[in-house]
Amino acid sequence: MKSRFFTYENRVVLLMALTFGCLFFDRLALNFLMPFVSKDLDLNNTQIGLLAAVLSLAWAFSSFFSTAWAEANNKKKMVFVAAVFVFSFCSFGSGLAMSFTGLLIARMVMGFAEGPVIPLAQNFVEKVSSQGRLGLNTGLLQAVGSALFGSIIAPVLLVQIAENMGWRSAFYVAGVPGLLMGILTWAFIKKTTTESNASEQKSHFNISEILQYHNVRWGMAIACCVFGWWFATLPFISNYFVNAQGMSSDQMGKTMGILGISGLLSSMIVPGLSDKFGRKKIILIFSIVGALYPFAVYYFSGSVLHLPMMFLTYFMMGLIPIAAAVIPSEAVPNHLKAKTIGLITAVAEIIGGVLVPAVSGFLSDTFDASAFLWVAAVLAVLTFVFALNLETKKVMDI
Repeated sequence: MKSRFFTYENRVVLLMALTFGCLFFDRLALNFLMPFVSKDLDLNNTQIGLLAAVLSLAWAFSSFFSTAWAEANNKKKMVFVAAVFVFSFCSFGSGLAMSFTGLLIARMVMGFAEGPVIPLAQNFVEKVSSQGRLGLNTGLLQAVGSALFGSIIAPVLLVQIAENMGWRSAFYVAGVPGLLMGILTWAFIKKTTTESNASEQKSHFNISEILQYHNVRWGMAIACCVFGWWFATLPFISNYFVNAQGMSSDQMGKTMGILGISGLLSSMIVPGLSDKFGRKKIILIFSIVGALYPFAVYYFSGSVLHLPMMFLTYFMMGLIPIAAAVIPSEAVPNHLKAKTIGLITAVAEIIGGVLVPAVSGFLSDTFDASAFLWVAAVLAVLTFVFALNLETKKVMDI
């Protein structure tokens, strides 16, 4: 008898998680390679922030409109696979960049390609999730994806490649796995997982219909803050560790890997806890935990508590799948789920991924190198405030 581990639900979650991982491996590669890239291309903090912002802006636009078009035209599988191939090739483009402008263009194209991948992957996982497993499944998607690949494997592997073969070679390596994931998705994901029914196809870019739901409006505000908390530090933290706290490149890579382990565990544990104790209560608890992260980075530098405190307070990362996928999935009926995930992701990318890193970079250049940390602290507190307004009831599937 076939093991329950190999159910179709688990296979879809695993494949989407691996694809998600390739995406974040490519997206976050620049953050971990920034000490090498910024030195070679002579980049300042404002330019570093803009590189993160332009990718997020393109991602945001594509996240909603590409997802909505794919669902309305029953092309979700085709759009998903094409997007995976394009963002993989764009990693090669980052490695070929010879200037800030060239790198900016490469990252913008990558953002357009990556935009629909996460909303569609979350939608596929939501469709196959059994009762009581939505939080856990989206958490696994996040954990294997952005945490394991993007935050644990990427910093250690890419920094080692950059030190021994150059940062351009690291980008070339980052682009390869996604090509395989695109082929596997095309071969193994069933039509019943990706095709829309008639009621789902009749609504196109109906933003006003989506925004009538209470938890969509407050969930969008929460997602903006959670994304902003992450992106306020992500583009700058590796440079800060090296230039402000005096870490070597090897120490920085290992420290980022430790944070990645925290992200991996939190992305499984926190959404799983939300299945048992409720989304609102878990968001309130871990937003306060996340507000302590900047203090752990700044005040415990050089002490034996530095890594343990950062490890524990980084658990707010586990709120990302709840904000980006679980809340929108439970806030609306079936025919709006994919588009709602896409819309919330898009707005969160614009606010949290475009404006926040741009402002954080400017403040860090203008006032103090640690300014980006305090932006993150404020956003964690705002997450708590907005979560107080969430309703606990779910919208029935129709």
